[in-house]
Amino acid sequence: MAFLTESLPNYINGQWCASTATEYIDVFNPATTEILAKVPLSPTSEVNQAAETAAEAFVTWRRTPPTERVQYLFKLKNLLEEHFEDLARTITLECGKTLAESKGEMRRAIENVEVACGIPMMMQGTNLEDIAQGIDEIMIRQPLGVCAVIGPFNFPGMIPFWFMPYALACGNTYIVKPSEKVPLTMQKIFQLLEKTGLPKGVVNLVNGAKAAVEAILDHPKIRAISFVGSTPVAKYIYSRAAANGKRVQCQGGAKNPIIVLPDADIEMTRRIAADSAFGCAGQRCLAASIAVTVGEARHTFTEAIAETAKKRIVGNGLDQGVEMGPVITAESKARIEGLIQKGTEGGATLLVDGRQPKIPGYEQGYFVRPTILQNVDPTSEIAKTEIFGPVLSLIHVNSIDDAIAIVNSGQYGNMACLFTTSGAAARKFRYEAETGNIGINIGVAAPMAFFPFSGWKESFFGDLHGQGNHAVEFFTQTKVVVERWPSEWSRQF
Repeated sequence: MAFLTESLPNYINGQWCASTATEYIDVFNPATTEILAKVPLSPTSEVNQAAETAAEAFVTWRRTPPTERVQYLFKLKNLLEEHFEDLARTITLECGKTLAESKGEMRRAIENVEVACGIPMMMQGTNLEDIAQGIDEIMIRQPLGVCAVIGPFNFPGMIPFWFMPYALACGNTYIVKPSEKVPLTMQKIFQLLEKTGLPKGVVNLVNGAKAAVEAILDHPKIRAISFVGSTPVAKYIYSRAAANGKRVQCQGGAKNPIIVLPDADIEMTRRIAADSAFGCAGQRCLAASIAVTVGEARHTFTEAIAETAKKRIVGNGLDQGVEMGPVITAESKARIEGLIQKGTEGGATLLVDGRQPKIPGYEQGYFVRPTILQNVDPTSEIAKTEIFGPVLSLIHVNSIDDAIAIVNSGQYGNMACLFTTSGAAARKFRYEAETGNIGINIGVAAPMAFFPFSGWKESFFGDLHGQGNHAVEFFTQTKVVVERWPSEWSRQF
């Protein structure tokens, strides 16, 4: 199925179907501003149709043995591998990141499918005989029913896979609502899901924006919702869905600090910090956005990171040698450049200014070059606001205690990283830093698929995260059975 420039279809009850929407949004290539497709803003009725279809399919799907359910995931894994290059290219076309970054994204998606294939072990319950004389007790896990994900624009291929494979393996049926900015990757993934032979209604795709989201939040047969996006939207989705009695996990925003101690390997730190701050054009929830230098690291790191930022090659992510692509929209570009201006008005110095670049051959693209703000006040707006762009703020302190205090003073708690050669400093940092993901000489502390993607404070709303055992816990409900079989009621041995 080719992309339709008129309107992308939904996938409901095992069929591709045109939306009845009356409004559409153009999908742009952010490097070229070429229109790739039109996405429908599906009405509430189409979300309701997907939910009802998924609820009907759940009756049979939940009774399918887990050893059979994972066979579809094995098929999906092979199909994802077979179409790996095409999927990565599609991510770059609609999202803007480099082809290497898109390949890394799809590799993480596939890893989650692989982990979910272990569900016959991961979903097992527990039991204990003779909790009292002749009485046994067991705890079993059962699926919830219909579940849904509301996806973000920055990882259209990976983030739905933090949730979907586990939900399906546990016996739930599923609805995906991709970001209306980047719907093409999920279109292709659903073409592959269709090829696995999954029963009709087990997986469904509904395109749309706010109306589709609210329909998901309100439909009584949707039992659980996963979301990744900004903190204000995460709060809204969490509160509305929870008020409707649903399980919810909402990954919000971030303002991730890295700390550089004087004993750090500056050459290594420079490269890793640049990849963290400027990779994916800074549009990821684990991007470093503040670098806190301690003592003499102020001079060595500042000089090194500035030189690295100036040399980073910016352009179309499909072009060879490009190290950073565009941001997602013209609005995002304007917002990022506006926040940089606010930073300078708040007293910061522009060490490297990446605003209004001219990229040869891509003059209309939504590009912001790597930017570094120096002497940033830790209490300023720029130090607390999630920029979601390739902007790194530098703050200087005199001790690791001062640096940890800055980490812990923020409203977010997604990630914090430390660069050092001291084991004692590393242990102190990982113990005291109030964030859910910690990196030691790591710039992007992204958990593997068999670990939960953690997050604290206003970076996460809920109790159970995506991936691994947390996903299994989220997508199942426990049932405790206490049973007694007196000898006069059963066969004597």
